[in-house]
Amino acid sequence: VIARTTRGARIVETAGAPVYYFPPEDVRTDLLRPSGRRTHCEWKGWAEYWSLEGRGGVVRDAAWSYPDPAPGYERVRDWLAFYAGKVDRCRVGDVPVRPQPGGFYGGWVTPDLVGPIKGEPGTEGW
Repeated sequence: VIARTTRGARIVETAGAPVYYFPPEDVRTDLLRPSGRRTHCEWKGWAEYWSLEGRGGVVRDAAWSYPDPAPGYERVRDWLAFYAGKVDRCRVGDVPVRPQPGGFYGGWVTPDLVGPIKGEPGTEGW
């Protein structure tokens, strides 16, 4: 288990699947290394990415965090979110998760999620 929490934060953007952020105290941070990648979110600010080192090798950019989030997102400062498609298994409670379509967005799709979800080609600009 890399991360498990009952104290996480769930953030949902327009037409996106929820992204779950984990407090660092609830994450095996000893398995994470900075990857050097950064991206900018117009809402949350600059994200820094983390590679995961495990028995199967290194998974580049498996997680990300906001070291200096924009106003309104201070709660998730330094908290970690994981790409569901880059780890073996993700669950919300007992419910299995599949990755949000496409390779850019990091949302977690559960069977009860309703509505269009951006990520497939042609939907990035919704």
